[in-house]
Amino acid sequence: MTYAVILAFQSLIREKWINLLSVLTIASGLLIISLALFTVYNIDAATKNLPERFSMILYLDNDIQKEKVDAAVGLLKKNNAVLSVRYIPKEEALKELKATLKNSSYVFEGLDENPLPDAIEVKLKKDAVGQETVRKFAGEVMKIPGVKEVDYAEKFLSTLNYLRVGMKTIGLILIASLGAGIVFVCYSTVKILFYRRDEEIETFKLLGATKAFIRTPFLVEGALIGTSGGVVSLLGIFAFYYIVLLRLSVSMPIFKAILFPTDLFLVLPFVGTFLGVTGAAIALGRLKY
Repeated sequence: MTYAVILAFQSLIREKWINLLSVLTIASGLLIISLALFTVYNIDAATKNLPERFSMILYLDNDIQKEKVDAAVGLLKKNNAVLSVRYIPKEEALKELKATLKNSSYVFEGLDENPLPDAIEVKLKKDAVGQETVRKFAGEVMKIPGVKEVDYAEKFLSTLNYLRVGMKTIGLILIASLGAGIVFVCYSTVKILFYRRDEEIETFKLLGATKAFIRTPFLVEGALIGTSGGVVSLLGIFAFYYIVLLRLSVSMPIFKAILFPTDLFLVLPFVGTFLGVTGAAIALGRLKY
């Protein structure tokens, strides 16, 4: 094994330009994968926090009796999916609306009576906020006596669901395609290096070297190329964060909300090693000698 490592390092130095090109290609692929993971991670984290602000509004019948309101509130509080329930009289709803539209007070000119109905605001638990679960809950709520209409931003939940699924799908496709590309780069590099050392390998064979002895240096070389590409991509993603994002966060506070999953990127050298060894193993398995 020691001799195999020495041969691998000698080959890396001797064929430095081919190996350098392979390292940079692998690093570019892993960097793109890292950026894709970085984007998906932040979008997923952002969409997971959105349900905490999600609420449903139950509009009640006009001139509903207090007993019916109390009964409706009591039923809602007993539901395991409900986090909190707040009754909003129409007078309070009008005050909140005026406060929201304080810069457009002309809207309320000539308004003789309160057009808003009494309402109940229901906040659901985070794990209960889903497109199907909320739709089912809304159907159950409509059966409560006194509830006239339910507003729960169905399009928002649908868009949120599509966004999550779409980004994860795109991320997986990108990771799979670039991973396959990196394996092919290592495969091609090892195959080229093998043929360029054809005379040396023939000498080993005449001296009685086994296939394992001949193959091991190429596996080590594939691992070193993959690891080097992983290290370069790791440096690249950290440089992107500290040079670009941190500087932008100084002038644009919105960038401070971006999360940087350090633990997720520290495995890049190991991923590079795995892909490098895989590509080398495939190349050596297809060679006849």
